[in-house]
Amino acid sequence: MIRRKGIILAGGSGTRLYPITIGLSKQLLPIYNKPMIYYPLSVLMLAGIREIAIITTPADQEQFRRTLGDGAQWGLHLTYIVQASPDGLAQAYVLSEVFLSGASSAMVLGDNLFFGHGLPELMADADDQDGGGTVFGYHVADPQRYGVVAFGPEGKVSAILEKPAVPPSSYAVTGLYFLDGTAPERAKAVAPSERGEFEITDLLESYLAEDLLRVKIMGRGYAWLDTGTHASLLDAGNFVRTLEDRQGLQTGSPDEVAWRQGWITGDQLIERARLFGKNAYGSYLTSLVSEVPYSVMKSES
Repeated sequence: MIRRKGIILAGGSGTRLYPITIGLSKQLLPIYNKPMIYYPLSVLMLAGIREIAIITTPADQEQFRRTLGDGAQWGLHLTYIVQASPDGLAQAYVLSEVFLSGASSAMVLGDNLFFGHGLPELMADADDQDGGGTVFGYHVADPQRYGVVAFGPEGKVSAILEKPAVPPSSYAVTGLYFLDGTAPERAKAVAPSERGEFEITDLLESYLAEDLLRVKIMGRGYAWLDTGTHASLLDAGNFVRTLEDRQGLQTGSPDEVAWRQGWITGDQLIERARLFGKNAYGSYLTSLVSEVPYSVMKSES
């Protein structure tokens, strides 16, 4: 069985965040103390995924390579793919077809943050599915901004609608998608929408039409943050800062996740910590090796 591979869609022009994204990719902006892309990268790592494609614009790719390297420092293998123009989320699967080579995938949007106890187990359940796809629904106050889940009379998913003027529910589809190996072929069949994009909702509808799509609800114990506006960017930073200051634990740290997964050794983690000098992030990584035994901490992460 081919292991599931990961995709991070980190393209786009970031015009909603101008002027701060004129010279820097949105997904490399800081969310409190780490680059934004660390957070979705950590999500895929928590799902046990080690082969990951980073989709970027041609102009931004070198910035990502400088920030993430080849992934070896975390026990990963990173591949970089260029998206010449942001033509919709479904396009990511067409661009990733060679990289996936028939494998199932987990795609996460580069500007999305996920947090919650039980997130690894939720993703493990999605990963265990033999075929089809799994997406995650999240209750939001403004569903008209998102792809929205429509439910039938018995609670079964009947449709997924892109930015509906009259939302059929308050459950938005988050930017995390577990799809089987047919996703690239299905994406090729998606026609451009009225706004000229290859919509992810149309791709998901192709699964739904064959009764191959599951929607798992993320309950009240989860946080899903979309950082596409100046206000939401600030909210995400404050959210992370509050968590970390209160708990004394890092959020969205690929270094910690790699160590807890056993992909790097304690010595390698210490070497990574030295890179960050005497700042709080480096001190935290150093402290991990000497604190509570790994087996105890892993059961709580």
